[in-house]
Amino acid sequence: MDFSAYRGILIVVEQRAGTAKNVSWQLLGEAQRLAQKLDAPLMALVIGHEVEPLAREAIERGADRVYLCDAKELKDYRTRPYSRVCLHVIEQAKPEIVLMGATYTGRDLAGAIATHLPTGLTADCTQLDVDENRLLLASRPAFSEKMLATILCKQYKPQMATARAGVFMALPRDPSRSGEIVRISPQMNPDEIATEVLDFLREMGRVNLEDAEVIVAGGRGLGGPAPFALLKDLADALGGVVGASRVAVEAGWIDHDHQVGQTGTTVRPKLYIAVGISGAVQHLVGMQHSDVIVAINKDPDAPIFRVANFGIVGDLFEIVPALTKTVIARRGLPFSQSEKADKAVSGEAV
Repeated sequence: MDFSAYRGILIVVEQRAGTAKNVSWQLLGEAQRLAQKLDAPLMALVIGHEVEPLAREAIERGADRVYLCDAKELKDYRTRPYSRVCLHVIEQAKPEIVLMGATYTGRDLAGAIATHLPTGLTADCTQLDVDENRLLLASRPAFSEKMLATILCKQYKPQMATARAGVFMALPRDPSRSGEIVRISPQMNPDEIATEVLDFLREMGRVNLEDAEVIVAGGRGLGGPAPFALLKDLADALGGVVGASRVAVEAGWIDHDHQVGQTGTTVRPKLYIAVGISGAVQHLVGMQHSDVIVAINKDPDAPIFRVANFGIVGDLFEIVPALTKTVIARRGLPFSQSEKADKAVSGEAV
């Protein structure tokens, strides 16, 4: 098959209720770098209902051309109608590379598309690049996260990959950018769609590390599950969520949903507070691109201090409650929370 006509990069923008997933903008930012190396156009695909603002935002974030498929029957994600639109756009636009987020939806959609194309799919990437032969260098953790494998698709187009959230940096919006919006019709009639979405049931208590702006994470130094309550107090005061290292999760101190790192979630919050975390390579890879990193550890030689913007050497059981009390006082939070922090500092039962 002749693949000489394939050129450019296509990002499939994932959205829910008209709001794009951050990973889509992160991929668009990284794809702009790749597109410049290839001297090729950067394209985006937006599917949904009443999602034209996302098409315009995609242009502001770096896309040269956006394919927009806006229809009522596409309001909620379903594999067949979405994959039909993607296949139609790929056939029409002929991108040499197709990228999407390694989310539940992205993994499902990418797999469905790849089965209909003469190509392969590299999943869950943490690094992306291109070589002098225009081959996508898609790298992902392998062998129980101990190595990084770079996978190439040498003979087929488009080259496809999904990438983890929090790995790449989204570009800021630039309202002065201009681009082309190409409207695409749905490729299935509503009566051809065999499934119907009745409702979305939100899983209560599930932590959202990917979109968190503040994360307070704990590791081996906590010594058990009970001290995570101190971390939650600080996270609540800062408007953040609780994270954890692989050691803490494997010890059963906290659920896997909270795990940060190569085997957990890669994050890029504005503030990351690492409490009692030594800083194994697998953990650092998952959080080292945070805007500000604060490390609290009694070991002054802990590797975590090498990536931290601020380091505090000392007893976390004294430092964390004191930080919580200070944050509560500065933010003017309810007295009940301040009283709780006072008791934690003094060692009283809460």
